[in-house]
Amino acid sequence: AVVHFWAAWCEPCKFLDSVLAQLAADSPSVAVVRVEAEEAADISEQYSVSVVPYFLFFRDGKVVDSLEGADAAALSSKFAALAGVGGAVANGGGATASPAAAAAPPSYVQPSISGTCRAAPALVDAPAGQGDLQERLKQLVSQKPVMLFMKGTPDAPRCGFSRKVVEALQQCGADFGTFDILSDEGVRQGLKEFSQWPTYPQLYVAGELLGGCDIVLEMAEAGELGQELAKAGAGGKDAQRQHLEGLVRQQPVMLFMKGTPDAPRCGFSRKVVEALRAAGEEFGSFDILSDEGVRQGLKELSNWPTYPQVYVQGELLGGCDIVLEMAEAGELKETIDEMKARM
Repeated sequence: AVVHFWAAWCEPCKFLDSVLAQLAADSPSVAVVRVEAEEAADISEQYSVSVVPYFLFFRDGKVVDSLEGADAAALSSKFAALAGVGGAVANGGGATASPAAAAAPPSYVQPSISGTCRAAPALVDAPAGQGDLQERLKQLVSQKPVMLFMKGTPDAPRCGFSRKVVEALQQCGADFGTFDILSDEGVRQGLKEFSQWPTYPQLYVAGELLGGCDIVLEMAEAGELGQELAKAGAGGKDAQRQHLEGLVRQQPVMLFMKGTPDAPRCGFSRKVVEALRAAGEEFGSFDILSDEGVRQGLKELSNWPTYPQVYVQGELLGGCDIVLEMAEAGELKETIDEMKARM
């Protein structure tokens, strides 16, 4: 059997796939399997696949040869040897290339780095000693407040999980650094042990592991990722603003108060809770005493210096005085309903 590790974004893979299809048609006794390297990360890791296209040749369940890169002539030769034409599979075999391989453009027939989709070179040379590696890993995870260890780069991620985490960070407006773990096997293996986390991507905030793809995406979906980054001083103003805008829209009516509706911690907050309940309004609440970042940030976002603050569909209705005046005039519910309708 021949296993082709490929990636949809890699043009040489598409060409070699057509060559492989022709070879398989000529030799139906040889099974051909295609594995999307970035989606089958565990299998790729098992066989140390760091470049695509990459081919493994199996006989009786054992790997007997491999091929890295877009070399159609070598692929044809090794395939023919596996099929029993032209000798044993080893070092390229000795079979004549098939018509499909012979018709290949020279840039693909000749072994060439340009015929592969490789990771970028390592940013820093790998030290020799284990102690040096540990020190280097500590420096890498703290290189920026937010560091993402991923496959590929943000502009060219080489696995779907890495791409999703990049998108989540970008949606938060976070400023983050990255390291391509495919570019340095020492970092790739060492960081697994360093963090006790076996897979990639891995996201670090202030030098501490936040989590992998599942955790990051869950936090993003729950609106917690920007908050976490902002707490660490790593999210920047864009991330904090996005977090605050998400909070004021968490419910159609949101009350930012001191304490909770059942246990208000100031008289003004208690009065606004009573007014909203008297108007029959359902509302969410946020205790601004529980988060200093939100407490200060919301003053700037709304240009309103005091609490409580009431928001309808993300738009500031007002503070205690305005809400109580509307309630006394019998206009509170009508105003809230009008704001809901137009937003």
